[in-house]
Amino acid sequence: MANDPRPDSVVEPTPLEHTPTAPSTAATLIAELAGTFLLVFGIVGTALFAANFGVSDEGTSLGVGFLGVSLAAGLTVIAGAYAFGPISGGHFNPAVTLGLAAAGRFPWRQVGGYLVAQLIGGLLATLVIFLTGLGGPDGWLSAAQDGGFASNGFDELSPGGFGLGAVILIEIITTAIFVTVILGVTHSTRGTKLAGLAIGLMLALMHLVAIPVSNASLNPARSIATAVFGGGDALIQVWVFIVFPIIGGLIAGFAYRFLFDDTKPFVRS
Repeated sequence: MANDPRPDSVVEPTPLEHTPTAPSTAATLIAELAGTFLLVFGIVGTALFAANFGVSDEGTSLGVGFLGVSLAAGLTVIAGAYAFGPISGGHFNPAVTLGLAAAGRFPWRQVGGYLVAQLIGGLLATLVIFLTGLGGPDGWLSAAQDGGFASNGFDELSPGGFGLGAVILIEIITTAIFVTVILGVTHSTRGTKLAGLAIGLMLALMHLVAIPVSNASLNPARSIATAVFGGGDALIQVWVFIVFPIIGGLIAGFAYRFLFDDTKPFVRS
């Protein structure tokens, strides 16, 4: 510019371009650990501390019951999804991770790290609850452990006395429904900004269905975390709540991939 008083040697600075970077592997694994901790702490803590609080011989109770535990599951997922989802995707559940991988929405090479982080997060949550119980009223911790420490189970360990076949069926179906909803509401083109809310509400609903039958696993990390403190019977039965939620998640992943996520271009005949 002819009238520009600045020396020719002055170069106009250009704005710095901000290029978003993906979270590091360490950050994603820590987020998965933290989110799983939140989920298990919310569900199991509510089940052990609040579900039957203040039950008296007259039948009165200040406890939140099945409904309160189900809402705790949903609320923790909603909070975790918005807090940690942008970092790790917010799986917090081995069945979800494997279901997403089966659907082609998550790399198989990253599955192992996520599963380890989820297991550690769940175990840390039940450890905190156990340590809290050490400072509880006389007999509280032993009663919680004698009652299974909110573990999942069948036959005598089922809240409603349901057998193995019923428990297997309910765990497969509820997990498959849950993972299918996750895949739908987080789809890149058909998803919704309210995905975290929809996922949390669906988990609460599936807990309302499954708690009387199996005490509602839908999540192997949650089941392992409680079985460790729940005693021998819970540990003997925990395989059911590792295998069948995973089967449900894989069914949902493969079914969604081939039935609902066809991205091939439409060609008129």
